[in-house]
Amino acid sequence: MNKLVERFLKYVSFDTQSDPESETCPSTRKQLELAKHLERECTELGLKDVKLDEFGYVYATLPSNTDKNIGTIGFIAHMDTSDDCSGKDIKPRIVKNYDGGDIELSKGIIMSPSEFPSLRTHTGKDLIVTDGTTLLGADDKAGIAEIMTAVEYLILHPEIKHGDIKIGFTPDEEIGRGANKFDVAGFNAEFAYTLDGSAEGVYEVETFNAASAKITINGKSVHPGSAKGIMINSAELAAEIIGAIPENEKPSTTEHREGFYHLSDVRGACEKTQLSYILRDHDKDKLNAKKDFMLDLVLEKNKKYGEGRFTINIVDQYSNMKEILDNHPYVVSLMVNAIEKTGLKAESEPVRGGTDGARLSFMGLPCPNIFTGGYNFHGPYEYACIQTMEKASEVIVNIASGHALKQ
Repeated sequence: MNKLVERFLKYVSFDTQSDPESETCPSTRKQLELAKHLERECTELGLKDVKLDEFGYVYATLPSNTDKNIGTIGFIAHMDTSDDCSGKDIKPRIVKNYDGGDIELSKGIIMSPSEFPSLRTHTGKDLIVTDGTTLLGADDKAGIAEIMTAVEYLILHPEIKHGDIKIGFTPDEEIGRGANKFDVAGFNAEFAYTLDGSAEGVYEVETFNAASAKITINGKSVHPGSAKGIMINSAELAAEIIGAIPENEKPSTTEHREGFYHLSDVRGACEKTQLSYILRDHDKDKLNAKKDFMLDLVLEKNKKYGEGRFTINIVDQYSNMKEILDNHPYVVSLMVNAIEKTGLKAESEPVRGGTDGARLSFMGLPCPNIFTGGYNFHGPYEYACIQTMEKASEVIVNIASGHALKQ
């Protein structure tokens, strides 16, 4: 087993699921267990300025091995996994030389290329899959493993010249807070790259603009036997909100640069119900239109059922990093050249999601996103392609060496 895979399997053994309802940073204490492991590993590799801060962020530096004045670059990945699916007691399995057919994850749980077409691109390659009861954690422990393996490779090959390289591992990216406490000034890089993408050769310089909308519906609960003319069932009123969302603007009906409304959580009963939505669009004006739609919908329902029956709180989360990266062509071209040096075709795709890099780009750290080789994130059909993970780690090495050659 190669070191990259060994690292990845170790990292996914940590349950690092984040919690959107928590107000702490990190949102779950269990993320600190992986953070402490990474702190130790960085120290054992001989990296400098190794630090695990009070918020659960891990930082380290691979010092320059040349006297040339080479600008500092960074590589970043996140430690947490999605709250959409359990990340506890993950049981990964390696499918060697995948034959292109159905994969039985466990008895009665089948992952088929007819349902997941990306599998067809991996015939003859080695895949890491789950047992179908948890997610895998390639999002984003594949990115962490690729960064750590690339850094170790550079240490073992001093003939490859590079400047100072910063690495950073963040908590809570999956709940939109990965950049909240990131120490951009202390990181002190001119630019960086997140390793948080998916398909081989794909890089991303464009994300959604993002907002969250939480709608609270206040009902009136009494015993159902004496409820006539009194009861107001907030769960039933919530169904009216859900039913008003356009069918053609949901994640299941959109692709490419089409935005959506996503109902991510429903909690409640007769007395009180909360609906949590995420709103996404690559076009900022279209995102604003979605926010206006939600505000108008709540206004309409309050007119129907009485003022204060419905309340809404909309919070902007991040903006399309294209606004920043369009002004940094060198950062993008360095990445493209590094991908193509591996023999892959570099392809740009808009992210139908967000990355820490989106927020960091607006915080003064231009930060495109690079593929990791993970697929079907956030669910039990998640898998990773070992050969693509190896290519991603090679891209990191190529960026570091390519940057040194250009200085």
